[in-house]
Amino acid sequence: MKEQKRADLSLPSLSEDSIQVMKNMKATTPPSYGIELGEQQKRGRRSRRDSLDLYNEKDPFKSDESTGAEEEENEDSENMMDAESDMQERELMSQPLSALRNNTEKICFPKGLPWAPKVRQTDIEDFLDMSRNKFIGFTLGQCGEEDVEETATECLFRAMLVNIPQYMIALLKILLAAAPTSKAKTDSINILADILPEEMPVTVLQSMKLGIDVNRHKEIIVKSVSALVVLLLKHFKLNHIYQFEYVSQHLVFANCIPLILKFFNQNIMSYICAKNSISILDFPSCVVHELPELTAESLESGDNNQFCWRNLFSCINLLRILNKLTKWKHSRTMMLVVFKSAPILKRALKVKQAMMQLYVLKLLKLQTKYLGRQWRKSNMKTISAIYQMVRHRMNDDWAYGNDIDARPWDFQAEECTLRGNIESFNNRRYEKNPNWEFSPVDNCLQSVMGQNLQLPEDFHCTYELWLEREVFSNPIQWEDLLQYS
Repeated sequence: MKEQKRADLSLPSLSEDSIQVMKNMKATTPPSYGIELGEQQKRGRRSRRDSLDLYNEKDPFKSDESTGAEEEENEDSENMMDAESDMQERELMSQPLSALRNNTEKICFPKGLPWAPKVRQTDIEDFLDMSRNKFIGFTLGQCGEEDVEETATECLFRAMLVNIPQYMIALLKILLAAAPTSKAKTDSINILADILPEEMPVTVLQSMKLGIDVNRHKEIIVKSVSALVVLLLKHFKLNHIYQFEYVSQHLVFANCIPLILKFFNQNIMSYICAKNSISILDFPSCVVHELPELTAESLESGDNNQFCWRNLFSCINLLRILNKLTKWKHSRTMMLVVFKSAPILKRALKVKQAMMQLYVLKLLKLQTKYLGRQWRKSNMKTISAIYQMVRHRMNDDWAYGNDIDARPWDFQAEECTLRGNIESFNNRRYEKNPNWEFSPVDNCLQSVMGQNLQLPEDFHCTYELWLEREVFSNPIQWEDLLQYS
C-alpha cells in the first residue's frame, strides 16, 4: 500500500522492508527487576558461604597462627595460575589459521544496526527555510488549491466526517467491554448477547464450553477492533495527514491512551499464552472431520501452540495505535509519563517476540528524556535494547533531552495549533458553501424582480392567501426601498 502510493507520487521505493527486518531481529531478554536482582545476590552470597565452609571443613591443619604461610602459598598459587594462562595464550596463538577460520565461520556476527537512520521531512524543510531567510531573505509562498482525488479513503472520510467522534467513542467502548481487566458495569455495552443462551448451563461440561466460548468471543472482538483502528489510521495517513490527525485527536479525546495502558496493566504473559479454543470445534476441523462427542478431556486438550496468535496480534495492534497517537506529540508523550506507563511497558518486554518488543521499546524511547536521570541510570539494559532494535534519527536526542525539548508548558500550544489547522482543513475541503459570510448580495431591484422562481404547481390556488399573509399584513415602505435601490 505504501509502495503503491510512493509510485503514484513518483517517489523512489523504500530501500528496506520493515517486515523482513523484523523477521531477522532477535528478541532480547527482558530487564531484571529489583526483586529478582535481590534474590540473585542472595543466592550468590549463599553459594560463596557454602563453598567457603566446605573449604574450611576440608582443611584440618588450619590454625590462627598460619596466616602468614597461607598468604605466601596464595601468592605462589597466583603466580602459577598466571604462568598457566600465559602458556594457554601461546598455544592459542600457535594454532593454525584454518582452525580459527572454521570457528569464525560458525558464528554469525551482526554487521550493524538493523534499521537505517532517518531524518524527518519537517526538519529538512525548517533547515532550508531558515537558511533561505538568513542568507537570501526570501520566503516561499504557499501552494494553491489542490485537486482532490476521489479515492475510496477520501469517500470514506467524507461520509464519516460528521460522526467521527461518535464512531471513535463507540469503538473504544466495545474495546473496553471486551478487555480482560474490565469489570461489568450497568452503562457498558453488552457484547455477549449473541452467544449467551436463553437457559443457563446445567452440567459442568456445558459451563466449561460456555466459558471458553465467552473468552474466545472477547478475544475476537479485541482483535477486530484493534485491527480496524490500525487500518483507519494507516489509510487516512496515506491519503492526507490532517485526516489522520483528526481521527487520532478524537481517539485521544476519548481516553484511548489510558485505555490501552489499562489493557496492558495485567499479566500479559498469561493473556498471550491463554488457550480459549476447542480444537475439535475450530475451523477447518469442524468441517473436514466428524464432530466427536465432547468430553472434559477433549475440552482441555487444545492445540500444541505455546501462545495464542490472536492475542499476540491484538497486543501488537494496540501498541501500534499507541505509537501512532504519541509519535512526535510532546503533550501526548507527557500523558504516558503522567499515567506511569514505563513499568507497564517494561513488563510487556517479558514477551520474547521481536515485533512486540520493537513497539514497546519505541514507546519507551519516546518518554526516556522525560523520566529523569535516575530512571536512565537504573534501566541501562532497556536503553541498550532501544539502541540495538529501534531506528535512530539524525537530530533526535532521545536519551539525554535538554531543557528546551523538555519544557511541558509549550506542549498545549502545539496541540491548539494543530487543532486549528485541522479545523481550517476540514472547512476548506469539506464545507458545502465556504465563506458564505463574504458572498456578494444582489441589491439591484430589476435583477431581483427578474429572477425566474420555481413555484409549486398548486400555487395559483393559494396565491391570494399567500399575498394576504406575506405582503398585505406586513407594512412595507416602498418609497424608502426605491430610494435606496
